[in-house]
Amino acid sequence: MSLTMTTPKRLRDLIREIRSARTAADERAVVQKECASIRDSFRDQDNTYKCRNLAKLLYIHMLGYPAHFGQLECLKLIASAKFTDKRIGYLGAMLLLDERQDVHLLVTNSLKNDLNHQTQYIQSLALCTLGTICSVEMSRDLAGEIEKMIKSSNAYIKKKAILCAFCIIRKVPDLMEMFIPATRSLLNEKNHGVLLTAVCLITEMCEKSPDTLHHFRKVVPMLVRILRNLIMAGYSPEHDVFGVSNPFLQVKILRLLRILGKNDTDASETMNDILAQVATNTDTSKNVGHAILYEIVLTIMGIKSEAGLRVLAVNILGRFLLNNDKNIRYVALNTLLRVVQADYNAVQRHRTTIIDCLKDADISIRRRAMELSFALVNTGNIRGMMKELLDFLENCDPEFKADVCSNIVQSTEKYSPTKRWHIDTVMKMLRVAGSYVRDDIVSILIQLIAETSELHNYTVQQLFLLIKDDIHQPSLVQVALWCIGEYGEKLISGVCEEDEPVQVSEDEVIDVLEKVLTHNYSTEVSKEYAMTSLMKLTSRFRTSVGRVKAVIDAYGGSTHVELQQRSVEYSNIFTKYENMRSALLEPMPLIEGSRSKNVLANSESSTDLLNEGNIPNGESTTSVKAKNINNTESQNILDLLDVVPPAGTSANPVPPPSGGANDLLDLLGDVATISNPAPPVKPTPAPNLLDDLMGGDTTHNNQMNGNDGPYKLTAFDKNGLKVELTCERDNGQLNVTIINVKSTNSTATTMSDYIFQAAVPKSFQLQLQSPSGSTLPPMNDGEVTQVIKVNNPQKQAIRLRIKVSYKQNGNNVTDIGEVSSFPSTLWQ
Repeated sequence: MSLTMTTPKRLRDLIREIRSARTAADERAVVQKECASIRDSFRDQDNTYKCRNLAKLLYIHMLGYPAHFGQLECLKLIASAKFTDKRIGYLGAMLLLDERQDVHLLVTNSLKNDLNHQTQYIQSLALCTLGTICSVEMSRDLAGEIEKMIKSSNAYIKKKAILCAFCIIRKVPDLMEMFIPATRSLLNEKNHGVLLTAVCLITEMCEKSPDTLHHFRKVVPMLVRILRNLIMAGYSPEHDVFGVSNPFLQVKILRLLRILGKNDTDASETMNDILAQVATNTDTSKNVGHAILYEIVLTIMGIKSEAGLRVLAVNILGRFLLNNDKNIRYVALNTLLRVVQADYNAVQRHRTTIIDCLKDADISIRRRAMELSFALVNTGNIRGMMKELLDFLENCDPEFKADVCSNIVQSTEKYSPTKRWHIDTVMKMLRVAGSYVRDDIVSILIQLIAETSELHNYTVQQLFLLIKDDIHQPSLVQVALWCIGEYGEKLISGVCEEDEPVQVSEDEVIDVLEKVLTHNYSTEVSKEYAMTSLMKLTSRFRTSVGRVKAVIDAYGGSTHVELQQRSVEYSNIFTKYENMRSALLEPMPLIEGSRSKNVLANSESSTDLLNEGNIPNGESTTSVKAKNINNTESQNILDLLDVVPPAGTSANPVPPPSGGANDLLDLLGDVATISNPAPPVKPTPAPNLLDDLMGGDTTHNNQMNGNDGPYKLTAFDKNGLKVELTCERDNGQLNVTIINVKSTNSTATTMSDYIFQAAVPKSFQLQLQSPSGSTLPPMNDGEVTQVIKVNNPQKQAIRLRIKVSYKQNGNNVTDIGEVSSFPSTLWQ
């Protein structure tokens, strides 16, 4: 039968036919026809064209078509005595086999035989295949053969055996000890290929095992000697790349030195001189020089190097910023951002160049320059930096504006030289940013203005002038409307200590607020602010109360439900509770505590000042966010009443008091479900009135609800990372424990890509909510928070296993721990 079969197509003919197919359907037809022909040929016992057919099948596999039926044919070719058959067979094994398929175990015996073959090229094929498809079982079976081949006198075999050992260690770290004795002597080799692979193998071992890392710290002088010989050697055409002697080996050695020198003073001191020598002798006119210098910088910053070396590393990055290649500029900015905390003053010297990168045409460079610019802001340069960053905010891409605003607010709060400058800067930011300011920033700025009592006259007058001519900036309008409602009497007073006073009449103020209510560009939130501001002004203005009442009444039939409800409620205050109106509309007391640090740490939690208040016991951030949506009306009335719920407010409803206040409580709706508010800083008539209205005291309510207060414990404290847990029972579900996780970083460098994970036994149910962020600033300057809910239906002792991972100084760190010291009151 084989005599009658036609000669199969050659590989080049198949490639030409597939490429000439006009459509995908034509290509599939060609492939299917050829696969059928290859199957038929595999059934034939004649092996004359088996090598050609398997080569065609591998090409079809590379195009994405199924080729699994060729796996056993690969094994047959591997068992052949001919080199050409073995070559295609091993290539097919590398492409078609992997450790997930049991078929690959059948090749183990052939690999063992070929590893001991007399021909180096057949040994090479076996080594490459083993490194590619090795499984745990195969690695354990053949590791001894690889260890023998590493000691071979043939450099060609030796370097391939080292790479195979690299793959085996990555697959089975337990086999590392077998290769350590042979590996150390490899650094005395003269062949650069053997040296390169040996350095890769040592690097992998050091990353896998701390004990091995300590063992190989003894070879630092040998690595320094090799590196010195490389940079001092003359021209060698075999290893020269654009005038640099074997840059690949130099980069690998520098990376290994960085690992060996980390947290080790003696090793770092040994390599200080050679690092300086490489940094000063490397040619920077070609890209290979930039690669070596980049690795030098990472190594200097990763070890305990001298201060002068660190300055040299930062200066190298500064030269990178002046390079015409945008990739090199991006690498420089990215690296400076990682090392800015390590040598702050050295990075500051390149501030001008970094600011110039804000104008770069490449968007990724602009983003990194923006992040680095904010990292460089301090008390001494805040004025100049804010001028540049406000100019950048005005012209930057829309996706940058929200982040720029958040960072400007954070920087000005930390470093502002004067309150007046602080207020002026944030007002300019509001005017420039437009609608890109996050809601939480509006709340922060309102609190800032409220706390700066000596500038109330100046602030409210300047904000009025800004929105008088332009009401298209919603965030600016909302801040201005809040200030006008709170400090309306200071707006029309004609007094201003800081600047030329503005002469404004009551009617002019109401005209602006009416314009906000009627303008098509005004957002719904801005209109809500305007309505509440008008109501506030009825206790601050003397001659315009009737006009304000008419404006409010006009929205009693508004299609916007929120405006309609506010209008009806405010109108009822005029008609039914006129005697209480002045007390209800008194200025809000100062909000205790700073919100900006917590809010900016969790930019996703956009809590409005109108919904200000601490999270009740037993509620997560997510549930409170959902609850705020439903309680908008009641919270806005709370603002009107100057009510800020205290931290100890119970989540359980309190029955409404009896008496004449019931009608008012009916008017206020679900405000009655909130327990007694905390007294303001200064005693005013309002707290007494509200005490009578709301009834009860917070302490009594907490005792009735069984809330003994949260329990705190430290779950993890290692290498500067501290994880604290605050635990309490959910008042609504006694089987549920709420655990608030707070993570802080006390080291001098930032921890990025931070992830906190937790697990409980099967008898529990765990809900891990989203974290507030993924970056831990250094020196406890910020925190990442997360909420865990543990359902304990069987009321067993709570045990929590945690895992933390983060990136610091370019190194990935992972650690685990277990917490079992929870108090029994959480489940009994």
